[in-house]
Amino acid sequence: MTILRMPAVKAETGHRSHASIYNAIKAGLFTTGVAIGQRSKGWPADEVQAINAARIAGKSDAEIRELVKRLHAKRAELATA
Repeated sequence: MTILRMPAVKAETGHRSHASIYNAIKAGLFTTGVAIGQRSKGWPADEVQAINAARIAGKSDAEIRELVKRLHAKRAELATA
């Protein structure tokens, strides 16, 4: 499993700024970052790819919010395994 740092996430998604990623998180359209250090976050590459695929497929914001919920649930499931 690969964890992407912010510059890679921006490159993969086409977002131009950190703020646009965090706005998408606040809107429920992107997963939250995972702690990879005391002051750093990263995003699992498979989650970034899944969200990109949904956007490319023309999914609605509501459908992407559901995808984000499923991705977060999958994280929780992995944490208990």
